[in-house]
Amino acid sequence: MGDFDAIVIGSGFGGTMAAHELVEAGLSVLMLERGSRVTRGPHNWEPRGSIDLTPHYSFESPYRVENNGRTTTIGAYACVGGPSVFYGGVSLRLREADFEPAPEITGDSGAAWPYRYADLEPYYTRAERLLGVAGETGDDPTEPPRSAPYPRPAPPLTETPRRIGRIGREMGMRPYSLPLAINYDAHPRPACVGCTTCDTFACAISAKNDLATGMLPDLIARGLALRPETIAVRLVTRGRRITAVECVDKSAGRRIVFKARLFLLCAGALGSPHLLMASGLPALNPAGDAIGRYLTRHANGMTYACIPDLPDRGRHFHKQLGFNDYYFGDPGAREVSGKLGSIQQLQAPPVSLVSANVPLWMKPFARLVGLTFPRVTGLLAMAEDQPRPENQVTIDRLRPDGFGLPQLVIRHRHTGRDEAARRALLRRTRRLLSAAGGRFFYTHHITTFSHAAGTVRFGLDPKTAPLDPWCRLRGVENLFVVDASFLPTGGGVNPSLTIAANALRVGEAIAKDRLPALEDPTCRREPRTRLTSRSWAVASRPS
Repeated sequence: MGDFDAIVIGSGFGGTMAAHELVEAGLSVLMLERGSRVTRGPHNWEPRGSIDLTPHYSFESPYRVENNGRTTTIGAYACVGGPSVFYGGVSLRLREADFEPAPEITGDSGAAWPYRYADLEPYYTRAERLLGVAGETGDDPTEPPRSAPYPRPAPPLTETPRRIGRIGREMGMRPYSLPLAINYDAHPRPACVGCTTCDTFACAISAKNDLATGMLPDLIARGLALRPETIAVRLVTRGRRITAVECVDKSAGRRIVFKARLFLLCAGALGSPHLLMASGLPALNPAGDAIGRYLTRHANGMTYACIPDLPDRGRHFHKQLGFNDYYFGDPGAREVSGKLGSIQQLQAPPVSLVSANVPLWMKPFARLVGLTFPRVTGLLAMAEDQPRPENQVTIDRLRPDGFGLPQLVIRHRHTGRDEAARRALLRRTRRLLSAAGGRFFYTHHITTFSHAAGTVRFGLDPKTAPLDPWCRLRGVENLFVVDASFLPTGGGVNPSLTIAANALRVGEAIAKDRLPALEDPTCRREPRTRLTSRSWAVASRPS
């Protein structure tokens, strides 16, 4: 392969959406993905189709998690299409007020958005169209202003969501249909059959509008060069520019180098700072000490309940309802004030998955599990967490993996406020399920990093934000970080649609050469021309 106009590292929401703009503009683009393609078929419906049990969750580059004196090792997720292949399809916009973060969230972290919701709104609309999101406009009481309705209507609610929604309304809540990137109309791919293996599973029939089935095939047909199983291990610098990326070709077992004019790093909020630090790039950045810091991941928790007379009995997908009544606070919560987050309906795990993975001592009770789980439904509490500098990723050069990358070390602990916000939302989920006839409650705090964000944040202040408002790494002319790393705050909704919209914005600006001049990378004071959020907004609008 020859040199490229641009190299995109990562094929998730940030990488694919940015690549879409570059390919549309006629640029030659190479996309590198460390994972392999996910095959589709009936095996995706089996218990071992859940992502943690597939080869796409791997310990080949183990991450070390240190928390409260305890050290654990976790694997990393990687596949063509990134997290979209295994996510549940929920595609929510941040609320308008999320772009002016509340003091109870930001504290002294310096987190600030360089633009407002109105500046990202056109790109939200485009992202929803590209993902084929099905939703109901005006259904959500906290929904921000929209320039266009959802591209597809939400499907009819199944029996269990109808019941939960009715109970919620009787309690004074306003349930709404979750916008889902799922194909319901048999065009251009098969229609959703409403199976219960959606969230954490790849779609067996490609009805979920993930990037691997919905966007990448078209981009490849139009010239995108995709190289799976290719691990980027170092960004090569010359002065203030990246000249090449060194990789390991897993299938061939050899090193290979690719060159380009532009580089877009989209490896996720863990993978992107990992590569930046492994390449020594914090030394070139006026906010280099912030690279890897301010890791957020939402304070998520799940409440499950057995409802003896639950309709439908788990035969159909029912992650269809959301509740944002307490997004901006709960007057009944005494221990926490201000913003909280969202509540979403949650599908109970498939019986086959639970039965296959219960501890050995519970195997004799597998039949009881099988009888109970069809009567189980749940609610997810998603609390916004505070960006704190001590929540961070670093590298340990003394423990390289088999590809030569230093080991990534993760240190994260939710603050007292994070946990109080989660408890407040979980109390509401329990009350709702109890009113619906729930018994035998089970609460689980989510400890994965599936919503990891904020480790290379953007902003106007070069002293605290490693990225400028266009996600360009300060101090380097031709490197952009376009994934969840850029988020200064995470709001209280799923981050995928915001990542996608911002990537479209950045990709368009690169493709149409609308970027302002690079700030002086040696200057740790204010930039020579301090642009306000209003002037950035003007610069970001299409001409």
